[in-house]
Amino acid sequence: MNQQRILLVLLALLYLVLISNTCYSQRGETICNPLNINYRFQLDQPSRREAADPSVIQYQDGYLLFASMSGGYWYSEDLANWEFIESDQIPKEEYAPTAISIGDTVYFLASSTQKSTIYKTTDPLSGKWDVAVDSLEIIVWDPYLFMDNDQRLYLYWGCSNFKPIYGIELNYKENFTLIGDRSELFYGEPDTYGWERPDDYNNYSGRKKPWVEGAWVTKHNGTYYLQYSAPGTQFKSYADGVYVSNNPLGPYEIAANNPFSYKPEGFIAGAGHGSTFQDKYGNFWHMASMSISVKHKFERRLGLWPAFFDNDGTFYSYTAFGDFPHQLPQNRMKGSGDYQPSSLILSYHKPVEVSSTLPNYAKENATDENVRTSWSAESGNAGEWLMVDLQSQYKISAIQINFADVETTLLGRKDSIFYQYKIEYSTYKIKWKTLVDKTANTYDCPHDLIELPLKVSCRYVRLINFRVPDGKFALSGFRIFGNGRGKTPRQVSNFSCQRDTTDNRNAKLSWQKSNGAVGYNIRYGTSPEKLYLNYQVYDVDSLTIHSLNSIQNYYFTIDAFNESGITNGVKIIDAAMKN
Repeated sequence: MNQQRILLVLLALLYLVLISNTCYSQRGETICNPLNINYRFQLDQPSRREAADPSVIQYQDGYLLFASMSGGYWYSEDLANWEFIESDQIPKEEYAPTAISIGDTVYFLASSTQKSTIYKTTDPLSGKWDVAVDSLEIIVWDPYLFMDNDQRLYLYWGCSNFKPIYGIELNYKENFTLIGDRSELFYGEPDTYGWERPDDYNNYSGRKKPWVEGAWVTKHNGTYYLQYSAPGTQFKSYADGVYVSNNPLGPYEIAANNPFSYKPEGFIAGAGHGSTFQDKYGNFWHMASMSISVKHKFERRLGLWPAFFDNDGTFYSYTAFGDFPHQLPQNRMKGSGDYQPSSLILSYHKPVEVSSTLPNYAKENATDENVRTSWSAESGNAGEWLMVDLQSQYKISAIQINFADVETTLLGRKDSIFYQYKIEYSTYKIKWKTLVDKTANTYDCPHDLIELPLKVSCRYVRLINFRVPDGKFALSGFRIFGNGRGKTPRQVSNFSCQRDTTDNRNAKLSWQKSNGAVGYNIRYGTSPEKLYLNYQVYDVDSLTIHSLNSIQNYYFTIDAFNESGITNGVKIIDAAMKN
């Protein structure tokens, strides 16, 4: 064995030691949605985790993340590893907080129905806060504080299915007093904007109105991009739309590219009520809410995607393959081509063997790429296991373990909430080798991502339970990633798209399945050069999209993907409006 190989082996052994007691994205540079942070169990029944409505701001050389009902907030230096900061000096049981850094002070404001209090700190990492303003002159829900380049401060808010998004200027030098009257910026218009229609697939046809909420403003090259969410946080279609204006308080007009943050399918769906911020390299990012909504409609997680402004000022978030592993950039990205998955899914619908199965929690659910379904063992005892047969020899590079809260009774945060397990691999299911040993782990890792330092060739991967904090040993997804050695799928043929003749918000797509494809990603937009929207599906050959603007033309293409790569579509279809 030469010296170089000896060094690689030693580094791999060192890595296994380092990951034995951490839930961080181990190389500090890879993420896989949903983000792997210690989501808190809520304080009321049913026992379930939640974090949503994120507000992210830069702080010193890192980032602060505030989210609904989390009992505190997080700090990160790299957007991959988040340290939780508990604090009882700000409202930690309120929804949709906002924060802003002004000079050396961070200000915090959460939603309320009684009074809106602003808090401040010069050391947020300590968890210590003081009251800056006991009560604003107005009471706000889903607030957002925006500082313009001229140092004028604005407050936006709104969370309703019949009221608008509001905005007003504040004088932060005079106790955040109001300047002028509030402005009504816009209302929901689901009859025109399909992405505002309720339900998982925006196909609700009744009288129920969408919830328009979650305002956030980003200024770029003199234009104000006012973002908002609809139709409701419990839906897979939860998305962020955007209006534009040359003035912070409007008038605002709907942008051509909408919804600008949208992820209606995949392992976990939803990309609404988010915040847009820049990293230390100047890249824009959008962190938003993702829906599980099985045990409770507010059972939610967080996702992170890059955002871009094209040469014409069109604002878009790139959510394609958004729940696959991605390496975070260490420089300025030029566009979505600079942010592609570092590995592809190997485990989709692959055969599964288990130690036991709880009724109604089938083993196939562990590899069906659906966070809303789960496999559960009959117990939470040490020794329960699940094994995936990849059906061929693959080089795996990453694993995401998504634990499910089956029959848990946990409420709040406790030091005893963590998982312990071991992952083994084999070629012939006879001899097993340890891939990851977390039998001594004491961190809470509900969506644990393991990025391997060296790819490992194997066919079988086995997860063995050593400890769960409560309930059963259960998984909503045991996701194995890598890169196959076969051919990428053929380009999709017979791709067609037809706009609904009775409702322009709908478009019916169909295609012939591509040989070797695992799934498909439909890209579409308002011009052939701006196919910024993405809709990912697996083993189907048709799809109806219900989220279009009824008074715009759209263009569509379709990509095919498998374990070995992505084959981009060539044919672009003009799906013009129908009269």
